[in-house]
Amino acid sequence: MRRCSSAETIVSFFAFLLCLLMPLKGYTQSAEKVITTLTDMGFENVGWTEDQKERVYVLQNTAFRANGVGLGKAVDIIQKAGLPDNKCCRIVVLDNNIPQISIFYCPEKRDSVSNISRADWTVGYDIGDTWKRVKERKNSSLFKVDVVVYPDFSFQNLIITQIYQVLFNISPAIEVSFWKGMKLTGQVIFPVYNEYGERYSQIREGYITLSQTFRLPYNILLKGIIGTFNNRRWGLDLSAKHYLLADNRFSIEAETGYTGVSKFENFAWHVSPLKRWTWTLGGSFYWPKYNTSFSLKMEQYLLGEKGVRVDMMRTFRYAAIGFYAMKAEHARKNGGFYFQILLPPYGKYKRKHVRITPAKYFGISYNGGNEQYYGKSYIPELSTVYGYESSFNPYFIKSELLNY
Repeated sequence: MRRCSSAETIVSFFAFLLCLLMPLKGYTQSAEKVITTLTDMGFENVGWTEDQKERVYVLQNTAFRANGVGLGKAVDIIQKAGLPDNKCCRIVVLDNNIPQISIFYCPEKRDSVSNISRADWTVGYDIGDTWKRVKERKNSSLFKVDVVVYPDFSFQNLIITQIYQVLFNISPAIEVSFWKGMKLTGQVIFPVYNEYGERYSQIREGYITLSQTFRLPYNILLKGIIGTFNNRRWGLDLSAKHYLLADNRFSIEAETGYTGVSKFENFAWHVSPLKRWTWTLGGSFYWPKYNTSFSLKMEQYLLGEKGVRVDMMRTFRYAAIGFYAMKAEHARKNGGFYFQILLPPYGKYKRKHVRITPAKYFGISYNGGNEQYYGKSYIPELSTVYGYESSFNPYFIKSELLNY
């Protein structure tokens, strides 16, 4: 009788363990299925982990041009596969392997998991700490090459006998990342149509940059760049942006650069010593109802003059349009507008080892006061465009989840 009781006890014990492990196995299979589906769709740096409080997925959208569209599809896949019971679920969104925002859901009732929709997810800059435990990420973005073809269109009105002078270039660039947060860019400019003068008729270098991005505590993004920039500049640039913890609609930013002249003439590269300090210090506010941002900045420009600039920009899924006003020392008040359009293809476009693609955005800026000397600066990186800045704004992403 004792032996029988012992055998029954052992069987009962193993049955109890099996009951405990079966749900765990089901959860693991559900998460692994999500990872496989996301990687098959073209998402990169995909992984997951789980603790007692939340399940966390990490991913980087490189398959869809509109970031809100891609992240919406990722949310749908995760919901369809099944969310964990009685714990939260978080999606940490990466850019060049650096966390930017998280999409977060936490159930309020035990039976609400099966009935959730995109509207139940919140988006913010808080990414938590659990994502750091993700060890294995599938479909790495490292060492993958993008050959990006940038169209460049400019016009000016400086000659009385001609309404506008036009400049159009095709500027392909190679972009690749070798480690977390790093990006190497090399660009060549090919003139197609030129009414700007002899200087613009030559094949020449464009952006040749090495950048490194870090995410610091307290929602601070730090980026350093070295190389050749636009506006005939080369040198160093350092920028930082902080999104307020109490209210993500507000942010403060600072940027400084130490540059010299860079020009490519007669197939020779000429540079001057680094001797120009420029800086920017400002803040911004995002109005979620209209997906509109407002910014106020104090700046020092390339000739050493200081000034102030105000911007207002509204972002749409496939476009961004903005207006600006500024006043620099030794110059009259100035202003204008700018717009950028998200270029096709808009569908899924997976990246393998090498991908040839048009630039994400094409845009034009209009200088209403026609100022030629004062209030001038440079843009340190090809990806530093107005539309791109909104693609990781949590309020814009939330609106895309609701409207797409």
